[in-house]
Amino acid sequence: MTTGGARVAATSSILPPIIAYAVPLLLFALALFYQLVVLPRSFPLSHYDVLGVKRYSSVEEVKDAYEKLSSKWNSGIEVPAAANFIEIQYAYELLTNPLWKRDYDIFGIDEQFLVLDKLKELYAGESFSSVGLPLLEATHFDPGDHAHTIITSEEFGSMFSNSKTWLVQIYSKGSSRCAQFFNYWKEITSLLEGVANTGMVELGDAQLATFLAERKPTGHFFFRNGLPSLVAFPSGCKTSDCLIRYEGDLSIDAVTDWFATVILGLPRILYHSKESLGKNFLAKCGPHKVKVIFFSKTGVRATPFVRQTAKGYWAYACFAFVLWRGEDFSFWWNTFEVESAPAIVFLKDPGVKPVIFHGSFNTSWFADVMEKNKQQELPQLRSVNSMELGCDARGYSRAGVDTMSWYCVLVAGRLGPELNRMRETVRKVQEILSNDVELNDVDKDQFISLATELKKKRLTFAWLDGEAQQKYCFFYLHSETSYDTCGPRRDLTDVPRLFIVRYKRNATQDNVRVKKNVFETEEADPASQLVARYNGSNEIAQIIQWISGTIRDGETRDLPFFKIKTPDLVPEDTDPFWSKGAQTILSRSVGIKHIIRRVISKTFDHMGDPRIGPILLLGALMAFGTIWLMRNQPTRQSKSSQPRQSNVKDEIMRKRRERRRNASSKDIPPSITDVEPKNAYQMPMSDSDSD
Repeated sequence: MTTGGARVAATSSILPPIIAYAVPLLLFALALFYQLVVLPRSFPLSHYDVLGVKRYSSVEEVKDAYEKLSSKWNSGIEVPAAANFIEIQYAYELLTNPLWKRDYDIFGIDEQFLVLDKLKELYAGESFSSVGLPLLEATHFDPGDHAHTIITSEEFGSMFSNSKTWLVQIYSKGSSRCAQFFNYWKEITSLLEGVANTGMVELGDAQLATFLAERKPTGHFFFRNGLPSLVAFPSGCKTSDCLIRYEGDLSIDAVTDWFATVILGLPRILYHSKESLGKNFLAKCGPHKVKVIFFSKTGVRATPFVRQTAKGYWAYACFAFVLWRGEDFSFWWNTFEVESAPAIVFLKDPGVKPVIFHGSFNTSWFADVMEKNKQQELPQLRSVNSMELGCDARGYSRAGVDTMSWYCVLVAGRLGPELNRMRETVRKVQEILSNDVELNDVDKDQFISLATELKKKRLTFAWLDGEAQQKYCFFYLHSETSYDTCGPRRDLTDVPRLFIVRYKRNATQDNVRVKKNVFETEEADPASQLVARYNGSNEIAQIIQWISGTIRDGETRDLPFFKIKTPDLVPEDTDPFWSKGAQTILSRSVGIKHIIRRVISKTFDHMGDPRIGPILLLGALMAFGTIWLMRNQPTRQSKSSQPRQSNVKDEIMRKRRERRRNASSKDIPPSITDVEPKNAYQMPMSDSDSD
């Protein structure tokens, strides 16, 4: 029992110091492990070490070292194992090729290192003489023979003369991977034409190549995933601090999608099936927008140019892709009259026949077609197009700034079948006037005059969402029945209304200020406005006669010049539904797995830093010293505090005695408030004041 108790006591006396010094012990163990295990593995034998020569030795020195080894083999002095022979032969072939040696010396590139393991496994247990030579197959290609931009150090500064983004490939003429990727690169540059600039940098331009390379903590330059390496310079970026490196798959789709999504910030255009097209695209696209549907046979992603065009026209159109299948031919023919793919369909106003283009298209053609078909046949009056349509008192006519008076015919109402029918009627009026289709019920002179005004762009037809633009609607249709047309729906009554606005400018009249409220004024719109409301039937002939008569009165009669401040049109959705979240969608190359992989790779980069071992050892020593001081400081204080505590008590007692002595010896001054003596008594007084 006594021996066991002693062991327990000994163990309990050892454990507290170990627990207290756990941190410095752990740091010391990590320092030893790093210096003895991790650091040697981070610096394996180089190919120069295999041949027994100094690093960065010349090709001649490498050949001399190899000849010395081969002479020993041939004479039978030494017989190397097949694995050793393969390592020596590999190092010899690599370091005697000028391009491979250059890439290896500067950037540590050894893209054929996997050959070593394969050959060792293939010739395991066999004689070194049975190994087939050469081990490596040399590759040489020159992209300068093709129409590609080769960037040099002298030209690098001038490549940022415009604001376009750049995609740059770093390559080596001796790299087999670069030669294989070259055909992909030609396709990538073709897809990015008109969207971004592309160029190539050869590793032989060491100054520029090191500028574009990454740098390890040890100072060595390297390309993390070897060659080819792709870097992007976003718009406005001219230094290596802001460039973005591509670390994904070297495929055409992956590279172009990464560049379009991450670098250019372009939205993705989604694919839809015949089941999802209606509910997920047509139903969600705003009624004021044109629906653009691409039919594709291959199912490839939208090109960067198409995505850039879609971003530029998001205020006017929604975009979708459909994968064409032969079994769905009858469905698409009956729905949109699409015969085959590729094809583009433009869906405009309700009841209007789709605009269809069959066949392949190039970028310039698509841009022209998009510009011509961005508006509906009867466009909606919105904040983004009011100036363009000429239906804004702050702007000018579509005919030009020299036109002093012009007209805008608007049909207003809440979205629904009633408004759709009225829109179709007004669209037919516009179509009849545009195509010079004369009507028997309309005076010929009136018809010709009205058609002329439309062709001269002094007349515009449009429709207005009375619910979304209720302030604007009430401004022009202010009456007791306006609530049937403008504002939120209160009941089942929806009454679309037709009205015409005459705009007129007077260049000689000064700016007019109108009252905003009791205390403030604001500047009125430059053009005066007069409104005429239509109260007739929905007959096309009657509407044409009314419009013609209204314009004739506006041009011939002396009408008042009335200026006022028009309410602003409310902006619609700030982003198209198909692009919401597009900026946050991670490309295939920057997914969550890739981010984790990047963090791990960055950690491994620092694992080869020789400064980490000494830092850990220094931390262990500092922690040990700090803990030792903290453990020994309370003991000293407890020993030194005992005499101090006795001195303090004596001082306190001495001060108390002095206070008592001073209080007893102090003279008390006479006063009516003095303490009454013990033998004092009150003398009785007589009743009389006299003796």
